[in-house]
This record gives sequence, structure tokens and C-alpha cells, in this order.
Amino acid sequence: MVQTQDRPKSSTESDKLNSAATKNNSPMSDTRPWGSFTVLEEGKGYKIKRIEVKPGHRLSLQMHHHRSEHWIVVSGTAKVICGDKEILLCTNQSTYVPACTPHRLENSGVIPLVLIEVQNGEYLGEDDIIRFQDDYARTDSK
Repeated sequence: MVQTQDRPKSSTESDKLNSAATKNNSPMSDTRPWGSFTVLEEGKGYKIKRIEVKPGHRLSLQMHHHRSEHWIVVSGTAKVICGDKEILLCTNQSTYVPACTPHRLENSGVIPLVLIEVQNGEYLGEDDIIRFQDDYARTDSK
């Protein structure tokens, strides 16, 4: 298990990019081994992302201390682990991931999985993550 600090930093490089992107009215995007995400909008206590997961890839089994997440599938099929439950979501279906709940998102299909993620919480930095398992052996917040 890889764990970040219990108390998040006040500012991270990613947060600085988000802030600059928001001020310039251009979305902040980042590529990850499993696909990519784009921050569509951010405000006090919320952040909205477009997430794309490549076929056959999955995000780490993880949790966040300071935020909950709502996932809405736009296209493709999502295999979701949330706590001790596993569900499949198709286009126009959604789920809620409470704070402090281990969760994972997987694209076991053959087309890209696209979803909208709405984060709510007191702190929304990319470093609020505890990874329990990661296919890409990442040890930092990426």
C-alpha cells in the first residue's frame, strides 16, 4: 500500500496547473498509463472531470480522505468496485463513491470508456489518494 500524507499539502504542481488553466478558461488535461482526464470546471468544494479509460485498462484500487465522487458513464462499459460491491455501468448510468471508500474503475470493453466525474469535498488535490493496488507500480499521485 502506498500512502500519501494524512494532511494534504496546501498547493501541488497539479493544483497550480488547474488554477492557471481555470484563469485562462482552458481545460487542464493529464495523461496517465490507463488513459487521460480533463478538468472541465472547478469551484469551491467541487471539481468536474472528463475521464477516458483505454480498453483493457483500469485505475488503481484507491481511496480519498477528503472527497466523494459521482461517476456518470457517457460511453462504453465501466466495471466499478466500490467498497465490497462490484457493478457494471453502461451509458447513462451512474454511481456514487463515498469518501474513505476503496474503489476502482475498469474498462473491460473494447471501446474507450468515457465518463464524467463530479468530485465534492473540502480538498480536491490529486495528492489526496491512497493506493492499495496499482497495475502500473506508481508510488506518487500519478
